[in-house]
Amino acid sequence: MSARETAERGGPQAGEGAEAALSAEAARAREARDVSRIGWLRDQLRRVAKRLPLHRRLTRGTAHGLMSACAALVAYLPTQALGLREGFWSAITALAVAQTEFGATRSTARDQFTGAAIGGLIGLGAAMAAGPSLPAYALAVLLSILACWLVNVASAGRLAAITATILLLVPHVGSVERMLGSRVFEVGWGVCVAIATVWVVTRVNRRLGVRF
Repeated sequence: MSARETAERGGPQAGEGAEAALSAEAARAREARDVSRIGWLRDQLRRVAKRLPLHRRLTRGTAHGLMSACAALVAYLPTQALGLREGFWSAITALAVAQTEFGATRSTARDQFTGAAIGGLIGLGAAMAAGPSLPAYALAVLLSILACWLVNVASAGRLAAITATILLLVPHVGSVERMLGSRVFEVGWGVCVAIATVWVVTRVNRRLGVRF
């Protein structure tokens, strides 16, 4: 029986429910098409980038390298003053987030911070509940990836699992809670620096009419 027939037999309330179901189904279909198109466009851009002339690849590579180096330095230098013992994580995060396109940078930044927060909280819970043991670590990795899928940020799953790994397997001085706070702050600082750097570079390039 179609949604329209159900609406005709069930009266106004059934009709409204059927229309809502049809609208939700249409929205899901549009979302699936949009995701598919975005993936296709990304693949095409990667293929075009590989076919670029040598001088264009040299220009783009140099620009991306300079921007990434600046972001990493700005993220790392203040970490000692901020009381972060492992400031290199801020530099690593900035390098991972900085992309040539601002939209891609925001998406990667979301994954980095979400993954660090989810993996950190789950790793902390596992450490407090079962201690730094291998079963607790395996469970933390499983729950970290599952949580990212449940909140519809599956792309952050690997980063969440990596954060849980750092908390449970990497030797550290001090409590796990302190390590979690430092890690989230380091990642957050690196994310902010990378976004700000890419935003400034994008604005300057637009003002100068530079295209890469």
